[in-house]
Amino acid sequence: MSESKETDLNETLNKNYWDNRYQTNNTQWDIGQVAPPIQEFIYSIAEKNAKILIPGCGNCYEAIYLLEQGFTAITLIDIAPTLVDSLQEKFKNDPEIQVILGDFFEHQGRYDYILEQTFFCALPPQNRPLYVSKMKELLASNGALFGLLFDREFESGPPFGGSKMEYQGLFESDFNIISLEKAKNSIQPRANAEVFIHFLRKN
Repeated sequence: MSESKETDLNETLNKNYWDNRYQTNNTQWDIGQVAPPIQEFIYSIAEKNAKILIPGCGNCYEAIYLLEQGFTAITLIDIAPTLVDSLQEKFKNDPEIQVILGDFFEHQGRYDYILEQTFFCALPPQNRPLYVSKMKELLASNGALFGLLFDREFESGPPFGGSKMEYQGLFESDFNIISLEKAKNSIQPRANAEVFIHFLRKN
């Protein structure tokens, strides 16, 4: 991709772009539920006081499920003001959930788990190395990044696709790869098109 096209993507896929998508309810990526592979992994986490971040959180069915499972330290961050206003109202009586309006790449904190669901694929592909380094920065020692990535290509984006081989090359220097496998229980429209990831931060 040329430098000018990379610049165009970064300028186009900005706060206004995503806010407009929520204002017009143009959110085809929203599956209306917690993705089954993510739900299964959350259920396996024993430490209910673990600090969990969901970047590019969207309508955040995962946060509701985490709350139902007894988790007490959930942080949501998104760049779209319309969405964040809605989430702040929705979770105003849930002190276990903090909702932040902001740019993930400027966020500061330290988390035990970061949940990936349709955030990576929404970013311009040239930002993927920055994504990896920011994830490592935000995770505690031996902290885990888990969730779903597309295992297919798209003609244009967002979403932007990718492959297991690409993800292996991106993450292996900074993370121990526990799982990078075809998701076995994706929802039907995404069957055979997702990989489940479970990466542990290298110290």
